Amino acid sequence: MDTDLKDKVILITGAAGGIGSGLARAFAAEGSQLVLHYHRHLPGLSELKKEYPALDALAVRADLRREADVKKLFAQAVRRFGRVDCLVANAGIWVEAEVPLQQMTLAQWRSTLETDLTSVFLCGREYFRLVAEQRRGNMVLVGSTAGVFGEAGHADYAAAKSALAYGLTRTLKNEISRLAPPTADYGGGRVNCVCPGWTVTPMTQKYLDQADLVRKATATMALPRVARIEDVAHAIVFLASDRLARHLTGQTLVVAGGMEGRWLWQPGEIDLSAV
Repeated sequence: MDTDLKDKVILITGAAGGIGSGLARAFAAEGSQLVLHYHRHLPGLSELKKEYPALDALAVRADLRREADVKKLFAQAVRRFGRVDCLVANAGIWVEAEVPLQQMTLAQWRSTLETDLTSVFLCGREYFRLVAEQRRGNMVLVGSTAGVFGEAGHADYAAAKSALAYGLTRTLKNEISRLAPPTADYGGGRVNCVCPGWTVTPMTQKYLDQADLVRKATATMALPRVARIEDVAHAIVFLASDRLARHLTGQTLVVAGGMEGRWLWQPGEIDLSAV
């Protein structure tokens, strides 16, 4: 099915990470023009261009916690492409160590919320200013199952992702439709959120090598297997498409195999060869 994303300008934050690089590849396959944000590590642009020779992409470094950097990011995108059709707010951090709330420092709490939530506020605000000029645009936020079910030892991350998945998504879908209202040939501005669960990425690989942990995690899923990056990317491409998802807004899509906050399987029942 045609996504109608060819030549659409997609700005992806955190494009150098595992899911971010998968998103870049998925949108490149649709023929989109890409603005790939990174903070410390350059996105694999040369590899992408080998795979997609016609790709038109711009890599921009920015610290999304800083207003000036966010303004420069969008200014460079508009200077290069003239517009941004979709913002995919993917950048974020997850503190690896499990820290119970009573032991969590204020510095960690503030750092996570600034990186995972305030950065989305700053990017979203700048993008909405652009949408008000364009009268078109949509936004996909990347949350997490931690924001849906909670995650012990990671209250900072869970709180930030829950804010994205619910309060922010459901508020901004009402605001963007005023900036980009429906017309005879346009469905209107939209905001949605995708919440991945356990996904195979370079960051999670060392955890996924632990059979007991994989069994415990997948036992909470109706489809007991760990997601691949393309599973998440395909959902985001769908939501970014004004053709395929024209009448979808304010929705939180959990891409986690039907995960629930309880065991659906006993861990010993899980066939690791199928995971």
